[in-house]
Amino acid sequence: MKLAINPLFVIVATMSAATPAFSSNPNVLLIIADDMGVDASTCYNVGNTQAHMPNLERLCKTGMVFDNTYSAPVCSPTRASIITGKYGFRTGVGTAIPKKGGIGVSADEESLFDQLSKTSYSSNVIGKWHIAGSDDGLTHPKSLGVSNYYGLYTGGTGDYFKWTAVTNGKEETVDTYATTQFTNKAIEWIDKQNSPWFLWLAYNAPHTPFHLPPADLHTADDLTNDSAAIKANPLAYYNAMLEALDTEIGRLLESINDLDNTVVMFLGDNGTPAKTKKSVYGDRGMKGSFFEGGVHVPFIVNGPNVSSGRTSALVNTTDIYATVLDIAGGNNNAPDSLSFSTAFKGGETARTHVYVEHFAANPKDMRSKNTAGWAIRDSDFKLVAIDGKPNMLFDLSNDPLETTDLLAGDATANAVTKAAELKAAKPAL
Repeated sequence: MKLAINPLFVIVATMSAATPAFSSNPNVLLIIADDMGVDASTCYNVGNTQAHMPNLERLCKTGMVFDNTYSAPVCSPTRASIITGKYGFRTGVGTAIPKKGGIGVSADEESLFDQLSKTSYSSNVIGKWHIAGSDDGLTHPKSLGVSNYYGLYTGGTGDYFKWTAVTNGKEETVDTYATTQFTNKAIEWIDKQNSPWFLWLAYNAPHTPFHLPPADLHTADDLTNDSAAIKANPLAYYNAMLEALDTEIGRLLESINDLDNTVVMFLGDNGTPAKTKKSVYGDRGMKGSFFEGGVHVPFIVNGPNVSSGRTSALVNTTDIYATVLDIAGGNNNAPDSLSFSTAFKGGETARTHVYVEHFAANPKDMRSKNTAGWAIRDSDFKLVAIDGKPNMLFDLSNDPLETTDLLAGDATANAVTKAAELKAAKPAL
């Protein structure tokens, strides 16, 4: 039988909206899905090929849905931005870190976990790491303040059913389905906590390889675990993987005894992969691009002091750093991180622009299918600057799928002025 979320969670989450502001040191659970753009969730009205994710949908109905959250186009820079509160040009992490070479987050960075260690909160990371260079060694999480890390150390695995985990700085072979194993480890760690806690739970689902998950985790009974079928219809398997992820999230939430005092954040780390063959974004591109399909990601927050509804507040993944510390009573000294906790009740935030980038110090680290450059947006307009190409300007308020470049051809004076304003707002060292 497919697992489902405990109905009590829906009741508790709805009641939590009236809870005073963080008066009881709430726990914080950050759940990250790997390669999931807004087009993959029914919480967002983008396309019509979303996965069946009832537990996430309940979070959307009872919590706050952030409509304008942006990440890097690929995973490592997004994760580096969360742990440091800094843009990639400050950390050197600008693209997906390859197994050989590549720049990881420096141990000299004042990480989110270093800051949490100065509070009453315990903290941990379980799941995908992928912010270490090949020379950083398997103890890299510990050097950034994560003493009890368990998970998939690199960018992915060739097999969800037999893979290599790193724990206590050593490798071990695991034959439990990865999505299930990360959930098991999260439940085990949370059960041991005797103080407020923060858990960064980074699933590698629904990242490739696409496959058919265990039967009890999804309802796609018409699929077969055949390589030719997967290649012919990858979207169906991608959605089955998302449903399996959703089922395990439901199991995790059911297990948390003090869920009514837990802030749950759900985030996609970058856009949906183009292999899913979705047509909603046309030729503009998905994961690995600066267009909405590559950087516009789902972000939902549920828990104490969080109202139900939607917010148009701009959020950059760097801002998770400041917001977690805001909840935990810690000190934020990161230059690019702004707390969005005021948006939990529908209020305004301090962020006026979101900035994303993709680069590699070593050109060999940049995958050929991805593009280098940057993009910046305000509440309405977005400037896309791809290396070697003319800048592009889009009016996202009226053209959310970026079908019309306002700088193409005979651009109006207003378009040229707006592009100049956005370029001037680009952050610098």
